[in-house]
Order: sequence, then structure tokens, then C-alpha cells
Amino acid sequence: MNILPGLETFLYVLSSALFFPVVAGLVLLTFWILILLGGFLQEWVERRRGESSVLAAYKDTLKHELASPDNNIDITFERLLQVAELDAIKSLDRIRFVIRTGPALGLMGTLIPMGIALSALAKGDMPRMASSMVTAFTTTVVGLAVSVAAYLMALVKEKWVRADIREMEYHTELALRSQGRHRGGVKNEEAGDDEIS
Repeated sequence: MNILPGLETFLYVLSSALFFPVVAGLVLLTFWILILLGGFLQEWVERRRGESSVLAAYKDTLKHELASPDNNIDITFERLLQVAELDAIKSLDRIRFVIRTGPALGLMGTLIPMGIALSALAKGDMPRMASSMVTAFTTTVVGLAVSVAAYLMALVKEKWVRADIREMEYHTELALRSQGRHRGGVKNEEAGDDEIS
């Protein structure tokens, strides 16, 4: 008993069923890259003015922690820095997801319609074959386009993230030193009061 034709039919049906999720995924990726592009352009304008909303929020957090009494301020600052660095890396992961997913969906969106086109060619259905081939090349172009756009944004954003992390480390060190001087001054005053008494 030859089960190969049955397996081939099953794979053909399965790949054809995947075509609609692949196309829907490409459409969602296109909208997602447009949203990311809007945020990227807004951040680019801010940085052209010498501003960084991420760095400003981190400085505010440091000031808030300095104002609150805490004996383990160095540990708290270290944790804040780690959380801020993780958030910055997560913002890159959203773009890297598009870089990796776009070409994969584009390739799937190319190969699946080509199989349908070959099947239509075997049946002599030329209009369906032409339509499938157009769809195949269109999905390739869309998948590569969103991937290239995400890659270019990632190149610039990685520089911004590295610069932000460097500045966060700098401001954290400054805050720790100022806290150390403040505590040192308090201890000296207390020692002076003891000597007087």
C-alpha cells in the first residue's frame, strides 16, 4: 500500500491552510512597523533637541529614591539600573522581532502560492496561476521591506540604547557619591556633637 500520495496531499492541504495566517501576519507586521516607525521618528526629534525621555525618567527615579530614607541605597540604585537596562533592551527586541519574522513570513508567503500556481498550471487554470504568482512575489517584497525598515531602525536605536545606558551608569554613580558625601557629613556632625558633649 502506497501512502506517499496521501501524505503529499496532506502536506499540500496543510501548506494551503497556512497561507491565510501568513498573509494576516504580514499585514499585522506592516502595521506594527508603522507604529514603531512613528515612535522612532518621535524619539529622533527629541534626541535632535538633546532630550531623552528614557534618561529623564531615570533621573527622576533616582531623585525620588534619594529623597526617601534607605540604608541600602546602593543596592536599590543597582537594581534600578538593571531594570532600566532591561527595559532598554526590550525596546530593541520589539524591532528585532520584525527583522527575523518579516523574511520568514515573506518566504512562506512566496512558496505557498507558488505551489498553488503549479497546481493550477497542471489543471490549465492560467488566471489562477497568474494570480498566485502575483501574490507570491508581493508577499516577498512586503516581508523584505518590513525587515529592512526594522533593521535600519535597529542600527540607530542600538546606538541610542548604548548611550542611554552609559548615561544611566554615570548618573547612578554620581547619585551614589552624593549620597556618600551626605552621609559622611551627617556622621561628622554627629561625631562633633559627641565631642562637644
